Amino acid sequence: MTKSLWRDDRPLLLASTSKTRLKLLQDISLPVETQGADVDERSIETGLQKDGADPVQVALALARAKAFDVAQKNTGRWIVGADQTLALGAEQFHKPSSIEGARHHLQRLRGKTHQLHSAIVCVNGGREVFAHVESAHLTMRNFGDDFLEAYLAAAGSAVMQSVGAYQLEGLGIHLFDKVEGDHSTILGLPLLPLLAFFRQAGLVEA
Repeated sequence: MTKSLWRDDRPLLLASTSKTRLKLLQDISLPVETQGADVDERSIETGLQKDGADPVQVALALARAKAFDVAQKNTGRWIVGADQTLALGAEQFHKPSSIEGARHHLQRLRGKTHQLHSAIVCVNGGREVFAHVESAHLTMRNFGDDFLEAYLAAAGSAVMQSVGAYQLEGLGIHLFDKVEGDHSTILGLPLLPLLAFFRQAGLVEA
């Protein structure tokens, strides 16, 4: 069994039920538990956008809301909240609710560079101790309609499971010309800045 570098007595608590984020932490041998946050993401987002918040600020606010919600039920734990927004300039995208919605997303994104903004917030002892947003820039090929239909048929319902209608670690890589950014940032949990904080806080071996 791989020895963990984690130094706290209790596992890290991830304020998310995302299997992708959980796997990222498990793959680096951190002991982790998960707990979903009870927050109205769309309501928070709508209020922020009315106040002029950009997609970076929205991602950070949602990660913060999730972390603090879970912290209220788990005193004394190290908690990480995370969220990600996809933006084409100032235009923010959400998960498509249908194949037609995914088709529209990909028609808007093809031939252009969009951004994935991944935010993390750490809470301990009822206070925020770390917050960070990391961004990646992804350029889609200017693919034709025939390829788009072939991709949608091959991907099936998986296109409704992510905000950009793709999983870059799978079939979605066929959509792209260029990807600039750390892989964990693209998957929604920027590990490098998170681990740097953990080392500074004495939570992992340095």
